[in-house]
Amino acid sequence: MPSIIDRIVRSLWRRPFARPSFTFHDPSPLVDRELELVAPNLENLDLLLESANHPDTLAGGEPGLTRERACDFLATAPAGHEIPRQGSGRPPTYHFWMKVRAVPGYAPPFSIVGGIGLRVGDTDDLRMYLGHIGYHVHAPARGRHFAARSVRLLLPLAKRHGLRELWITSNPENVASRRSIERAGGTYVHTVQLPPNHPLALGGEPEKCRYRFDL
Repeated sequence: MPSIIDRIVRSLWRRPFARPSFTFHDPSPLVDRELELVAPNLENLDLLLESANHPDTLAGGEPGLTRERACDFLATAPAGHEIPRQGSGRPPTYHFWMKVRAVPGYAPPFSIVGGIGLRVGDTDDLRMYLGHIGYHVHAPARGRHFAARSVRLLLPLAKRHGLRELWITSNPENVASRRSIERAGGTYVHTVQLPPNHPLALGGEPEKCRYRFDL
């Protein structure tokens, strides 16, 4: 029976490359002191699993992550580049893992402290509800502004794709996320109700606070 890595390699071989209508840029390096945004890869897979399944992460209410699910993601987004199937309505997306190293006065609980994605497009759904950037920082690693710093690192990449405005949304009750957006330079515009049939609303997120970044 093929190993998980064998299945990934075969999947990547069969997977069509990005369609000519969209070109992924090389964004590296994306570094802010001890923080670096790295493309998801097999080399860092064990570090990802260590952080996602760390006892303190699980104690914060996160569900954990299996190796098989992580490998499925790597096959879907090789090098962090996700081109959705035609007709899905989803935009091309960059994915990054937030990787940190120890510095004087700070020893991280693990190396991969979270993840962030940049969705490239200019649709009503992106601007109003979904947002161009989504991120998550594991609870044990919070407090060093990794989310805000990661957002700032991605703004030049968004600008290279021709975006003049970038939108990030947050649930009204998520005060920490809203502060991260403001710390990154976002301007609060207003709070909107999602259509009842929107996937986010069906998942229990009826409202979104909208923040604008002028690029």
